[in-house]
Amino acid sequence: MHTRLLEMDINIVPIAPEHNKALATIIRAALEEFGANKPGTVYFDDSTDHLYELFTSEPQSFYFVALEGDTVLGGAGIFPTEGLGDTTCELVKMYLTPTARGTGLGKKLIDTCLAKAKTMDYTQVYLETMPELKKAVSVYEKFGFTYLTGPMGNSGHNGCDIWMIKTL
Repeated sequence: MHTRLLEMDINIVPIAPEHNKALATIIRAALEEFGANKPGTVYFDDSTDHLYELFTSEPQSFYFVALEGDTVLGGAGIFPTEGLGDTTCELVKMYLTPTARGTGLGKKLIDTCLAKAKTMDYTQVYLETMPELKKAVSVYEKFGFTYLTGPMGNSGHNGCDIWMIKTL
């Protein structure tokens, strides 16, 4: 699994305006692929088309993009979701192209996000997901995320029914 990532020439970079369109396409295609393109998810969220603007307008947030050459393979970010408090952030919009899945790239993106969150004095990372994305859920479990019985904060996404948290 990780051998493939080592063979790929991957750069993890902060989001730039030119990444918006590719990321929106990747996110929506993944949700369609897994039957999770339902109301109350990022599929219908206008900010999905404007991730650069979203993440650069909020000082306590960041978003990393995985590139192979000029090709966007996916990304993941950290956001100070309303209602979580100052020391808890949310891991958001973690999506990869089908060819990038299973390569270890998702793990690398999550590692990068968690390390950066720690440097910003966050002590906990929260996330919301759906049972349709069960492969992602198992990755989160391996990172030590534990299940919550309900949502935290106000993400604005009522289409998710799995909530997890991890202490940094």
